[in-house]
Amino acid sequence: RRRRRRGRLDVRRTLRHSLAYGGVPVHPAFRARKASKPDLYVLADVSGSVIEFAKFTLSLLHAMDQEFSKLRSFAFVDGVDEVSKMLDEAGDVLDLQRLFTRAKVVWADGHSNYGNVFATFEERYGADLDGRSTLLIMGDARNNYRDPGLEVLRRLAGRVRHVYWLNPEPQEEWNTSDSIMGVYAPHCEQVFEVRNLRQLAACVDEITAV
Repeated sequence: RRRRRRGRLDVRRTLRHSLAYGGVPVHPAFRARKASKPDLYVLADVSGSVIEFAKFTLSLLHAMDQEFSKLRSFAFVDGVDEVSKMLDEAGDVLDLQRLFTRAKVVWADGHSNYGNVFATFEERYGADLDGRSTLLIMGDARNNYRDPGLEVLRRLAGRVRHVYWLNPEPQEEWNTSDSIMGVYAPHCEQVFEVRNLRQLAACVDEITAV
């Protein structure tokens, strides 16, 4: 038996249909697949270089939260803080600039520190992740030459069903200067360049696919 996009092989129906062909399964029958909505955990870099991307993407994800069985959002710079409740309380009008100011996203000097963010996220929220979870990381992977936290990211990836990364920079700028996208990419199922609505829609299609 093989899994297919149209579902598992339905053995009983296949055998029943085969009676019309002398027992040969000419027309295999498949069970309809049940759509399952992912539990989505969003880690969004809100440092100065990518804050507009974070504002736009979080706004869109918040607007379509019915596509997910659970949506939890976290903002970070060199520290990380959950902003799910703030987003929920904001209603239809999201003042994300004010929201990010309220969130405790600065831990030390206010420059991106992915290693510390991954470690803090694992310590505070890692136990909530499981095989139904999808971890979506949004950021440019510019880590200011600090510890990348690869071992922590590897452990997080081992806990969840999928890890996707959305990078708002052009691919030709990845792995230049302090960008270490190539270091993180092997721990992600897929890395997306997301610079416009079309690219973002393609990414959302991927993470919500059955």
